[in-house]
Amino acid sequence: MEWLNAQLRRIPVWLVYLVGFLPAPVLLYQGATGGLGVEPIKALEHELGELALQLVIVGLAMSPLRKYVGLNLMKFRRAIGLLAFFYVFCHLLVWLVLDVQIPAQIWADIVKRPYITIGMAGFLMMLPLALTSNNRSVRLLGPRWRSLHKLTYPAALLGALHYVMLAKGFQIEPLIYFGIVLGLLLLRLPGARRKAMA
Repeated sequence: MEWLNAQLRRIPVWLVYLVGFLPAPVLLYQGATGGLGVEPIKALEHELGELALQLVIVGLAMSPLRKYVGLNLMKFRRAIGLLAFFYVFCHLLVWLVLDVQIPAQIWADIVKRPYITIGMAGFLMMLPLALTSNNRSVRLLGPRWRSLHKLTYPAALLGALHYVMLAKGFQIEPLIYFGIVLGLLLLRLPGARRKAMA
């Protein structure tokens, strides 16, 4: 594991950003050229949202991987978090601009549809995290920065719940995502490490 961690330290963070951003233009191109099926806007929304949730899970998994396995990916945590926010923002933007389009309908959907309410609440929690994911904010906020960034946990849970609720009928994939998020959050409870090591 030490050898693997040494190789990971050689990877520049900018490369993670570059690779992380690549799916966005690819998906937009597919949507514009008919590569996302008969409902390209819905498909684009889904793909962007799922990418965001996958990145959230990667970010949540970093601390447990370091604690229990010894794999250190913490160098990339900020990049993964910002990429997750980027895809959540794109997911929201597609819904606002391409799907709903009517301003009055946007507010009505947020109020009347629980899965949209929950998704919007998760986005609003992620907003201050993205805005303070820089060294200047860490210095200015001091210990409060760590407390603020614990919003990651409820935001992740709301994102996974949003996915479960918007799925039509019984679908196993959203439940798997929800279970993974819930499991990663449970690992952060006091005593979880001792039980896992027992």
